[in-house]
Amino acid sequence: MKEIMIYTDGACSGNPGPGGWGAVLLYQGHRKEMSGGEPMSTNNRMEIQAVISALSQLKEPCKAQVYSDSAYVVNCFQKGWIHGWLKNGWKNSKGQPVENKELWQELWRLMGIHQVEYVKVKGHSDNELNNHCDLLAREAIKRLSLK
Repeated sequence: MKEIMIYTDGACSGNPGPGGWGAVLLYQGHRKEMSGGEPMSTNNRMEIQAVISALSQLKEPCKAQVYSDSAYVVNCFQKGWIHGWLKNGWKNSKGQPVENKELWQELWRLMGIHQVEYVKVKGHSDNELNNHCDLLAREAIKRLSLK
């Protein structure tokens, strides 16, 4: 399996408000940058969407290390929240419907194709690629406001 490193970030201008996401994919010296956004979203939705969009670019099953500053995304898998949600019919530990269910379902589908490891990075610090993803996300929000 090819081994890919993926950095992602999401941002929102207001929460909810215009949202953007950014991702950088690295493979054997190659680098692909991507970004997008939605006119009305939340930061958490954009964080998940960044990972979905990046994994969707992979043309074959891969081993992917996903670096994110989102505790929401990383903890879902490192702490096993996803398994509780699946077991409880997409209800959280309080019995409430899981927020952003459709995004989590799509991400889970993609994780059935790829072997994904999540790595938490500190946001807005000295991680150059995480900072670049933040810039991509914020630029995506600016593009939305120009439309």
